[in-house]
Amino acid sequence: MSETDEEFRLRLRAFLTSSHPGRRPKDRADRLGWQKAWLAALFDGGFAGPSWPRAYGGMELSFARQVIYHEEYAKARLPRPLGTGVSIAAPTIITYGTDEQKDRYLRPMLRGDVVWAQGYSEPDAGSDLPALRTTASRDGDVYVVNGQKVWTSAADIADIIFTLVRTGSVESRQDGISYLLIDAHAPGVTIRPLRDLTGDAHFCEIFFDDVRVPVANRVGAENGGWPLVRTSLGHERAAGVMNQAATYRRVLDELIELARERGLTSDPLVRDRLAGFEMRVRIMRYTGMRTIADIIARGEPGPASSTSRLFVALFEQELHEFAVDVLGPYGVLDREDPHAVQRGRWVWGFLRTRASTIGAGTAEIQRNTIAEQVLGLPRDPGMPAR
Repeated sequence: MSETDEEFRLRLRAFLTSSHPGRRPKDRADRLGWQKAWLAALFDGGFAGPSWPRAYGGMELSFARQVIYHEEYAKARLPRPLGTGVSIAAPTIITYGTDEQKDRYLRPMLRGDVVWAQGYSEPDAGSDLPALRTTASRDGDVYVVNGQKVWTSAADIADIIFTLVRTGSVESRQDGISYLLIDAHAPGVTIRPLRDLTGDAHFCEIFFDDVRVPVANRVGAENGGWPLVRTSLGHERAAGVMNQAATYRRVLDELIELARERGLTSDPLVRDRLAGFEMRVRIMRYTGMRTIADIIARGEPGPASSTSRLFVALFEQELHEFAVDVLGPYGVLDREDPHAVQRGRWVWGFLRTRASTIGAGTAEIQRNTIAEQVLGLPRDPGMPAR
């Protein structure tokens, strides 16, 4: 007799509970080792990559079980995959990579043995990707890469950077872009963390100085990287939307409890705001389910992923702004203050989510994508020509 969805939920929950790695270490190096050990245990236990093909170590779950997986994983408060490879690079390699690239990269990525970072944004070409200027010049069987990337998450712990480089002329725009996998430890690669207003360093800038990259590390055709970009960006914007919905279900419950502790839940204005967040969490869950269904049906999330990205970005900013209001005078105390409520988590979240409407494409870019590719409206005249 085949396993029912409920039996799968219980089996998954039992594994996540019995294998839970415990509290996150404070030391940065210890924390990285702790995360890698967990990801290896998850992979070895057969519970990694709910949407990945079985051929690359994934679970290839049905729609219903992917929803169950993300809900149980978020409830268990477990570490997420390191870097951005699993959610963004992997779908691109599965779609466009050679068999050798799939065999070489996918399983170590999913197991957490190799950490990946995305090298897209540049100082003068953040949201206008076709304006990127990092060059890759062909020299026999290698490319020589020169340029700079910025706002790269997890680059300081990365082993591979999946990168967009210009192999054609600047004037060729998206027709002169290629997709390269660059060894983050190669000679000529310099990575510098960027500290943000939370006091942490979530992003890095990367400098490439005559970095030699084998041609075999190019995914897709030379100058044919733009279709891969669209695949990557679609998955980036859809990444984790189901997991985010489950996570924010828990976070909202904790915010309601905080309002209750502070004696505010009888205030009709507070109740109205909490009810609004409740509706939006439920919408987020249904949107996540729709995204998973689209990926299963078409292999890609499509332009509607911009809707999910914009919805979550605005939601998490407004939720943390409200949480700081609930804290009252304690809303000015950060993690370093011994009197901070819940060790300053809400204030930290407020500061951290200021970047939500910039990362993974600005809110303006998402709105343009929704207008043009979902609603079929005319192109924004203020945007540069493609």
